[in-house]
Amino acid sequence: MHPLLLAAASGSLWTFNTGILMLVCNLLAVVIGRYTIKYPGQGPALPFGVPDFMKDFGVPEMLATGALGHILGAGMILGLRTSGAL
Repeated sequence: MHPLLLAAASGSLWTFNTGILMLVCNLLAVVIGRYTIKYPGQGPALPFGVPDFMKDFGVPEMLATGALGHILGAGMILGLRTSGAL
């Protein structure tokens, strides 16, 4: 394996704190998306039951907020790990 690749992989990359941080970022993105998506409910509905306040929250909204949550989570994890706080 290339030495540069070996230097990039350092220690444990996934911990309980990392998972909790990713979960919180995804939930934050869902809450943000719930109140900021202009035309909710345009696509297919979610295949599972949702609370009444999320009845117009469908598959496109869940995919969009999940993608945003993972982008936010990855940035938070990389930033906190680089600063030594995680």
